[in-house]
Amino acid sequence: MSTREYQTHSAEETIALGRTLAAELAPLRLVLLQGDLGTGKTTLVKGIAEGLKAADQHDVTSPTFTLIHEYTGPETKVYHIDLYRVEKRRELDTLGIDELLTDEHNLLLVEWGEKFAQIVSAADGQIAITRVNDQERKVKVTHK
Repeated sequence: MSTREYQTHSAEETIALGRTLAAELAPLRLVLLQGDLGTGKTTLVKGIAEGLKAADQHDVTSPTFTLIHEYTGPETKVYHIDLYRVEKRRELDTLGIDELLTDEHNLLLVEWGEKFAQIVSAADGQIAITRVNDQERKVKVTHK
C-alpha cells in the first residue's frame, strides 16, 4: 500500500493535483472518492479526466442525478460514478459496475462507494478529501 498526502489551496490547485495524479491512477480499476458534500470530489475528477485526455475540465460535472458519467480518452475510459442516491444493493446491481471492471482500460472513480461492501472490496485505491477551510483541502491518496 502506498499513501501520500497533499494540500490544495483553491479549486484550480485541486484540478491541477488531479492532472498530476492521473498517470498514477490510470492502471487502477476502481478508486473510492471519499469526502463530505462540497469537499471537491468532482473538482478533483475534472483534473484526473483532463490528465488522461478523456475530457476537458469544463465538461466534467457531478453525476449526482445521472449516477454515471463516461469520459473517453485515447488509452483510458473514465467513469465518474456517484452512489449518493443509491440505497439498495438491487439498485447498485442495475448500474453494471461489475461489467465495467472487466475492461482493463476503464478507471472507475466512485463517490459514496463506502455505502456498499462489494464496492469497498473491489477498490484498489482511495482518495479522501477533507475540508480545511473554505478553499483549502487535504487530499490523501492510497492505492495498492
